[in-house]
Amino acid sequence: MRKMILFMLISLDGFFEGPNHAIDWHNVDEEFNQYSIAQLDSADMLLFGRLTYELMADYWPSSAAARDDPVSAGYMNRLPKIVFSRTLSEVTWQNTRLVKGNVAEEVSKLKREPGKDLFIFGSSDLSMALLQHGLIDEIRVIINPVILGEGKPLFKGLQERLNLRLLKTQTFRNGNVLLCYKPEMKTSN
Repeated sequence: MRKMILFMLISLDGFFEGPNHAIDWHNVDEEFNQYSIAQLDSADMLLFGRLTYELMADYWPSSAAARDDPVSAGYMNRLPKIVFSRTLSEVTWQNTRLVKGNVAEEVSKLKREPGKDLFIFGSSDLSMALLQHGLIDEIRVIINPVILGEGKPLFKGLQERLNLRLLKTQTFRNGNVLLCYKPEMKTSN
């Protein structure tokens, strides 16, 4: 069974994006890129919500992405992708499929298939829906050494407490800190 992994960069105050969807505060360097490539190498598929898909589809197929980060661009363009959206009518980024139906049902089916890990990059609304259905197996957040003061919180919309078990930490030379957690699903008595 595949694992569903949520990966997100956040500020120390818990925002995954600043005002006006700003992500110019992401603390990205060669060490981060190496970590990112290792994740992409362990992935079979990427999942996105509409907003993140539109940002990714605008950047990764571009000549700037090929020039600035050719290895990651290769993975991002080559890997199969699913975008979950009720409003998009088509997707144009190569290897991308549009799903308008039941998110939980589709992801449950994908997890049962053989293969490597499934990843969500960004897409906080999609991530929260999957967390609430118990479909996220691991949460990986990289805390960037910045306090934004405002923006969109990563876990906005989560309806109830979710306990986590720490799996791993990693400190990067640039001040980023990776935290990997396994959600502890509730069991009924």
